[in-house]
Amino acid sequence: MSTVIIKKTYPQTVISDYQKLLKEADYKKFLKKDAPVVLKLNLSWTKFYPACSTPPWELEGVVKTLIEDGFTPSQIIPVENKTVVTDVRQGSINNGWLGVLKKYGLKMNYLTDVPYKVYKPKAKLLILDKIFPDGIQLPEIIFGANMMHLPTMKMHVFTTTTGAIKNYFGMLKTVRHFAHRHIHETIVDLLTIQKEIHPGIFNVMDGTSVGKGSGPRAMEWEEKDYLLASTDCVAIDAIAAKMMGFNPLSISYLKLAQERKLGIADPDKIEIIGEDISKVNFHYKKADTFASRGQKLIYHHSPPWLEKLLLQTLIAPWSYLASTAYHDWYWYNFVGKKRIEAFRKTGWGKLFDRYSS
Repeated sequence: MSTVIIKKTYPQTVISDYQKLLKEADYKKFLKKDAPVVLKLNLSWTKFYPACSTPPWELEGVVKTLIEDGFTPSQIIPVENKTVVTDVRQGSINNGWLGVLKKYGLKMNYLTDVPYKVYKPKAKLLILDKIFPDGIQLPEIIFGANMMHLPTMKMHVFTTTTGAIKNYFGMLKTVRHFAHRHIHETIVDLLTIQKEIHPGIFNVMDGTSVGKGSGPRAMEWEEKDYLLASTDCVAIDAIAAKMMGFNPLSISYLKLAQERKLGIADPDKIEIIGEDISKVNFHYKKADTFASRGQKLIYHHSPPWLEKLLLQTLIAPWSYLASTAYHDWYWYNFVGKKRIEAFRKTGWGKLFDRYSS
């Protein structure tokens, strides 16, 4: 049976609550003591938006705990990658990460700057080796290191929900959008790979604000004040999905992961420690945007040759521009800013302002 630890938190106590969460989860038991610890942050948007990307208090709560428990700053390796529609350097500033890292003597490792190497998985994969027949390229810096994921609790237009499992998608080079047609199988393959190359894996999920609707960007945010932790990537994502109102076994990547014995997705087989969530149900429903409908039309309702032409040739930048135009120019200015203004009046918003000032 897998275990997920859940804790309620508040802006005034969130750092100490993260420390209590990690200690209650006995996280050190799941990490190799003398190995580096890669902190895989989650940047879903260059801009700041609640629930979208790893909040600075999640990063600080984890880093502070690691250092106080004897991990040296040289062991701790925060990483994140860019996408075709995000700027990881500007996103690190906008989301308050760099101030936290400076405070604890750490530096950000941008995966755009590090060497990659081809990895040949030992296990049979579902699809990833077919999408990238020339080899699956992963950053050299992560091999032999413990892996700690720092996602947020939110929905996603392609995978319904997203969390610890999909967070590893960012380890692939930026051509990873080639895998969107088979995203569920892809992220399950990446979980298989994680288990082969990391001596320890641990996951922390921030649900202080939860992303509802057409994530990971154009969402509504709702204050929920939850923190989650588990060594089982599948279990933590399954419980987050259940809390949001979904049957985890109806979500393909969770069902596939359990079938391949990569973790537990059945909530009845997951032990919850801490907060009683037996009656928690956010009643979220799947949602799309104009942009995501267009993407799904290409990925799921057009022949592969058309997707390759539109998204994998010299004309592909049209799609990046279209996504940026919709999210950064239209949605952010006409919808997002008002929601951010409302967020800034909350305790979490005021806490974020202290990190970003």
